[in-house]
Amino acid sequence: MDRESLYESDFYAWIQQQAQFLRDRAWEKLDLPNLVEEIESLGRQQRQELRNRLAVLVGHLLKWEYQPEGRSASWLLTLQLQRQEVLELLEESPSLKPYLPEAISKSYLGALKLALEETKLPRKIFPKTCPYSSEQILDSRFYPGEPSHWLEEED
Repeated sequence: MDRESLYESDFYAWIQQQAQFLRDRAWEKLDLPNLVEEIESLGRQQRQELRNRLAVLVGHLLKWEYQPEGRSASWLLTLQLQRQEVLELLEESPSLKPYLPEAISKSYLGALKLALEETKLPRKIFPKTCPYSSEQILDSRFYPGEPSHWLEEED
């Protein structure tokens, strides 16, 4: 089976084959066009993961601020977990840091959608653009809105 058809018919087998060719330094056997495409795709996936995690994180910050009566241990845990995951992603791929402001901006629509769906509050209550800075979003001590007994239990 040639490289192109293996790429199309059994992606995992193609990956294994390409990895072996790299280990063997069999450069002439590499499927370069598809390897380049897949490597570029990995970069896009990292950016997408960052946007997805930010959407959940910012959506929960919005919920925390605009529906304080709904605060729960689950919301707090989600905020903590998503912050940790975003920070780990940025630590593993520091070149994503300059993309953070754009990622926040792009993910805000998803965050807003999450907050609207889960709170059932009117759209006009929420800001049109993300009201939180990158620093606030990633700061484990930042919880917008009025103080909460949920945070007192954390200390």
